[in-house]
Amino acid sequence: MRALLLENVHPDAVTLLERAGCEVQALDRALDEAELSAALDGVHVLGIRSKTELPASLLSSPTARDLVAIGAFCIGTNQIDVATATNKGVAVFNAPFSNTRSVVELALAEIIALTRRLTEKNADMHAGVWDKSATGAHEVRGRRLGIVGYGNIGAQLSVLAEALGMTVSFYDTADKLALGNARRCQTLDELLASSDIVTLHVDGRSGNSGMFGAEQFDAMQPGSLFLNLSRGFVVDHTALRRCIDSGHLAGAAIDVFPTEPRSRGEEFESQLRGLPNVILTPHIGGSTEEAQQDIGRYVAGKLRDFVADGTTTMSVNLPHLALPQRADAHRLAHLHHNVPGVLARINGVLAEHKVNIEGQLLGTRGDIGYVLTDIATDDPDALVAELESLEETVRVRLLS
Repeated sequence: MRALLLENVHPDAVTLLERAGCEVQALDRALDEAELSAALDGVHVLGIRSKTELPASLLSSPTARDLVAIGAFCIGTNQIDVATATNKGVAVFNAPFSNTRSVVELALAEIIALTRRLTEKNADMHAGVWDKSATGAHEVRGRRLGIVGYGNIGAQLSVLAEALGMTVSFYDTADKLALGNARRCQTLDELLASSDIVTLHVDGRSGNSGMFGAEQFDAMQPGSLFLNLSRGFVVDHTALRRCIDSGHLAGAAIDVFPTEPRSRGEEFESQLRGLPNVILTPHIGGSTEEAQQDIGRYVAGKLRDFVADGTTTMSVNLPHLALPQRADAHRLAHLHHNVPGVLARINGVLAEHKVNIEGQLLGTRGDIGYVLTDIATDDPDALVAELESLEETVRVRLLS
């Protein structure tokens, strides 16, 4: 098995995959489509972060024919055409929980920094200006935090913000249980009108594109603060700049941008540059050594288990299956279109070859079905060829 890991994935991921028998190539940057298309030839496992785009054209290219699994060493998978990956029989994994604490801590640090006007005080001190005034500086205790998106990050931020003495409101389109004393808002406008600080923690679904623009900024309280540590494309930065310049907003902290450099050292361009009351960070919400190590181990472990024994627990796009391995059997992993009778046809092929089933597990997810079957036979290759010829088959792998 050959693995290609991009964007400076943690070394623990390399070590784990190498110990599993993979030949690993690790690069410290993202690749564009042309570069990646060439690099994918003969690659079975691909690891990326948020900068690498995997569109349908790339996943359908001849050079991607050997690809069996993609690991997103981050939370989101919107940079991957997951539907095409599924149709090609490629499993997709991500790390939905590993960097939650790191993002939450950055959000809290930025909330305190903006509320105390630390960015401006710091700039003045470096310029030789001593200004000990308390004007415009506040405690976070007693202030109302409005969280848009109450998933793993939003919920944990809610708990820690309350521990600091903040009052928490949240808005989410899904029905989420409020933690602690947090109050659920029925509409986004309700949250915006009542919050001293608004922070976005929404996911990368296409429907969230441009969700926060001039109308939403104008609905926020005068003198409030705005944070976005979710996705760059959800915020209209022109409207944000206008509200900062006019004084309607007292400050902002932005960690994600509509267009971001592909690698360290490239020039960063943004209309938000140069504003003393705006904190700009280079998409580092989850970039702590602890989070990156956890992500590296977690995603690499999922890739290893899928390659070795077909386990799909926590897969983004395939049914979640985990069948205990038998040392005395071959394992077939069969991905197919979810239509009636497929399992009977698979087992019919095995029966025709007089093959005994030692263990079997089936799962379905939408239009896709997935079967792991342990069999006792001396000639599994003949079975693979016949199973591949079934009309419903998407992909068959012989794992052992």
